[in-house]
Amino acid sequence: MNDIGLAPFLILSAFLFACGVLCFATKRNAIGILMGVELVLNAANVNFVACARFVPSLRIEGQVFAILVIVLAAAEAAVALAIFLNFYNNHATVDVDEATDLKG
Repeated sequence: MNDIGLAPFLILSAFLFACGVLCFATKRNAIGILMGVELVLNAANVNFVACARFVPSLRIEGQVFAILVIVLAAAEAAVALAIFLNFYNNHATVDVDEATDLKG
């Protein structure tokens, strides 16, 4: 079997992280920003799973952290979508520049 090693996974993770940061740095749409955050969290998951595969001392910890990140991402997406839906019902937009009344 052809083992490809850890480096391609780290490169993929860095690419996903850069795309996520670029997405939430440039988007003004709240859904686009949420998608950028999800890309960053998935980049972390790729790192955790790759380290769990290639670093013997992190075999269980990498998988546990990956599952924890998946659960946190699902909860974050549910709460954020609920906030965005409520904001859209009141303002008919999901532009983050229009969300000045969400400040505490």
